[in-house]
Amino acid sequence: MGILYLLFLATCAISAIVGLLAFYFTRSSKSMPKTFSELKSEIHWQYHGVRGLIEDTILKRNNRVDLFDNEGKVAVITGGNRGIGLRVVEKLLKCDITVIMGVRNPEEAKENVERLVDIDSIKGKIYYEKLDTGSMHSVRKFANVVQSKFPKINILINNAGIMASPFKLTEDGFESQFAVNYLGHFLLTHLLLPQLKAAGTKEFNSRIVNVSSCVHLLGKINFDDIHGKEYYYPPVAYNQSKLAQVIFTRYLQKILNKNEDNNIQIYAVHPGVVDTDLFCHSSTTYIPWFKKLFFKTPEEGSRTVTYAAISPRLEGKGGSYLSNCTLVKISSLAKDLSLGEKFFKFTCSMLDIDDFFRP
Repeated sequence: MGILYLLFLATCAISAIVGLLAFYFTRSSKSMPKTFSELKSEIHWQYHGVRGLIEDTILKRNNRVDLFDNEGKVAVITGGNRGIGLRVVEKLLKCDITVIMGVRNPEEAKENVERLVDIDSIKGKIYYEKLDTGSMHSVRKFANVVQSKFPKINILINNAGIMASPFKLTEDGFESQFAVNYLGHFLLTHLLLPQLKAAGTKEFNSRIVNVSSCVHLLGKINFDDIHGKEYYYPPVAYNQSKLAQVIFTRYLQKILNKNEDNNIQIYAVHPGVVDTDLFCHSSTTYIPWFKKLFFKTPEEGSRTVTYAAISPRLEGKGGSYLSNCTLVKISSLAKDLSLGEKFFKFTCSMLDIDDFFRP
């Protein structure tokens, strides 16, 4: 009996040590939680991260996208220098789609794309334009460039993002994660809406793809302190920005559906738990082998994004949220249309947009 008891204690001790090590090396931030509230947020974050990894494993066989000829179509994507976005660009080019990349470093993007794709063998063209989605001035400038070159846009992929970064206000006075992940894309969608409307048909709607995350399920919209000036914890701000994208997806689709002439469909996407630079502020950087072993590759992460952008199977399913090329659970807050309306108007007010449908 004594030996069994000692074995039990040893098992508990080993489990506790493993659990503590796992917590330490997979935190959203390199800094430790300082309050009980932050500890709780961190535990919830890791719980959903594990759920995401399990979901990626269970739905792995569904995570596939068929690439086919889309010659003549035009796609705009934010981000794409590396990671998921770069692999999405690769797939779009293989479909002979003309791609406009809005990136912080066009020269780097060009080098990275040309390592993956034989540009001379594709029918579509690729353009590299300067864009920082955290700067509303940059977003407007980028939109002007796109509008001057393309009267029609078939696909808009709002992909650029940062995660769990230290507190910082942008030049516009917005919290950086909220600005880069959500506000810049909200504004860009508003500005390019006429081109998206012009390209959409009843047979194949134009597509808007908002790259969100499974942790939108943890998000809440803090109307009283939207920029975290009174209280800021990196993953909480990230969760809010990702929920914002899903709420926007659902509500904008509802409004567009009221007019039969608006042949546009919008999707929110969780690409999976993917080994990219998005985790640069996370403690997972201490053990890079962990990400290599358990996380998706960028190519695998790009599949659902591309699927949402081009798959005919999604026609008529606008407003959906996808993971592993499958419709999955969405936050109850995103289903609340009264919240959606309030938040939509709140965002328009922040960006000085009088009428979202009249750029």
